[in-house]
Amino acid sequence: MSSVFGGGGDMMGPGDKGLKFSLADTFRMAWADPDLRQRIIFVLSVFAIFAFCIHVPVPMPGVPAADIEEAVKSNGFLAMLGMMGGRALQRVSILALGLGPYITASIIMQILNAANQAWKKELQEGGEYARRAQGKRTRYLTLALCAAQGWGLIKTLQTIPSVNASVAANPWMPYTTILFWTAGAMLMLWLGEQLSERGIGNGVSLMIFAGIVISFPATVQQVWASIQNGTTAWYAGIIVVVMFLLSTWFITYFTIAQRRIPVQHIRRQFGTKSMGGATSYLPFSVVMVGVIPIIFAIALIQIPYQFMGWFPPGSQGHTILQNVAAFLNPNFKDWRGFLGVFVYAGLIFFFSYFYTAVQFNVEDIANNLKRAGSFIPGIRPGKQTKDFLDGVISRITIVGAFFLAAVALSPYLLPLFINVVNVQLLFGTSLLIMVSVALETMRQIEANILMKQYGQ
Repeated sequence: MSSVFGGGGDMMGPGDKGLKFSLADTFRMAWADPDLRQRIIFVLSVFAIFAFCIHVPVPMPGVPAADIEEAVKSNGFLAMLGMMGGRALQRVSILALGLGPYITASIIMQILNAANQAWKKELQEGGEYARRAQGKRTRYLTLALCAAQGWGLIKTLQTIPSVNASVAANPWMPYTTILFWTAGAMLMLWLGEQLSERGIGNGVSLMIFAGIVISFPATVQQVWASIQNGTTAWYAGIIVVVMFLLSTWFITYFTIAQRRIPVQHIRRQFGTKSMGGATSYLPFSVVMVGVIPIIFAIALIQIPYQFMGWFPPGSQGHTILQNVAAFLNPNFKDWRGFLGVFVYAGLIFFFSYFYTAVQFNVEDIANNLKRAGSFIPGIRPGKQTKDFLDGVISRITIVGAFFLAAVALSPYLLPLFINVVNVQLLFGTSLLIMVSVALETMRQIEANILMKQYGQ
């Protein structure tokens, strides 16, 4: 999961997130290279397969598509799930579960690895074998979560009279539907892995990116329709466009922002040649862990919604989970929603620090600098360097967490000022994912181009 939604690093620290070429030059040079051109074509081919599979429905005899569409619109959780998955849920597609079970499984495995010292040591020392074993455990957990979340989703959809009648006529339908959904979720995961191995990289991120982009035109169409029918004022549409452009600039600025720490390399004499002595820097990104904290926070606050369908409406279990969900769901129009805002922001801060601690080991960075004969000016090598870097990363993480919390809460703030429906996909987490994945993909392409140039 380290490569998912941004983040990453090299031997001594996180990599430089700046782009060296313009967009046009990057695509021109990538398309001129046969290997990169083949990889780009493969990525586009996987996107085409994904777009096709979104339109492959699970057989639900006697259930009109309009009933599902209306139910998803009226349920905030289902609407968010559908938009993030390319509107697969609205179509009752085989991809309706999307990558949600895998993301939840990855969260659980990350926490277990931090708590289980044996697994943590195995991952640090086991190399590729340990990573494969970890991946296998994550897949098994994903399968279990597919069944659990699929059952909850079926029970939620059974509140629609036509779906309930279809289930009554065919008692096996829920089980076959969950089977289709599980196969679809594992297909998405497999396609993401293929993108990582044979494409540009960041395969799971690209699959989520594709789902959001596919839903984007429908969201714009809904906003435009609300302006035409008078639900939304015309000037509100202009405000949405301006806010979208400003948000894109703001997110891009913070995504590539860095704190650069100078590093002095010791000059060494090899015979008659003198080497080293140059000054470089360690680039620490302001948003070092990308959008992972928001994804983790969303996965946790949506757990009550996912299991609410296990209990019939009006039952004690359903009522308890409904109340818990009301306290966890961010909402500036309700006092319980205000608590949800603080819970959501608190989870983002917690996961920002947690994942930064998991991903970046300042002691290793300090030791690598010492072994290389390098030092930070004014800081002694060893423990003093470690303490200095630890302080820098802690301060950067605070800024990054504030930025992520502001982005995540922005879709809940905008409706307070203008009456615009379904703007979640135009702002907030969805826009952050699109910008982050697009920039990370461009950096991957640039890295391949530069490596080939150096090889020549």
